[in-house]
Amino acid sequence: SMIATLDIAIQRPRWNKTMRMKTWTIGTDYALAYILAPDKDKGTVYLKNKENVYNYLPKIKKTIKLPATLLSQNWMGTDMSTDDLVKLTKLTEDYTAKVSGSQTISGRLCYEITLIPKPTADVLWGKIVTCIDQKDYIQLKSVFYDEDLEVVNTMVGSEIKNLGGKVMASKMIMTPAGKSGHSTTVTYNSITFNQKLATSFFAKENLPRVTP
Repeated sequence: SMIATLDIAIQRPRWNKTMRMKTWTIGTDYALAYILAPDKDKGTVYLKNKENVYNYLPKIKKTIKLPATLLSQNWMGTDMSTDDLVKLTKLTEDYTAKVSGSQTISGRLCYEITLIPKPTADVLWGKIVTCIDQKDYIQLKSVFYDEDLEVVNTMVGSEIKNLGGKVMASKMIMTPAGKSGHSTTVTYNSITFNQKLATSFFAKENLPRVTP
């Protein structure tokens, strides 16, 4: 399990926005994100319960099940999709991975791993090339390609820290291809691992009762 607080900063040529959220996860089956700020979004909750994804809207006190078609769209104005947010895709199950080379990222020698979707996988990306630090196995870069194998987004990790007893990149910047001045920065403030979390916490019926 993992419990984390993080900031998301959206940068655009004419405006910017910052959000803060708290997340809870168990493995890849359960994930919940609670928006802490700004005030107009506070209390909004996103839930992944196995293959189902829900959105709770506190202003109207209503829970909405998100259709699969919405999972590939940008989430709350960021450069990340809802699929990215709740980690709906299971890379080890949906993709075939192979070491395709090496790169040096942020001064660290990395394995370059290419992931190709399996023929039966229903996934967003046509290919992912990710770079994993050879010493501490930190994910430092990922390039996401569409079905035509054109680059869509590039994510770069930095500011390596010990968070919750694990060495990891505390900051990740997602940059969309061909969009000057656009980026989304995710910064982890705190992480706690292996706390006891009941799967009932991730029930659709529990969403109105979630508090940070």
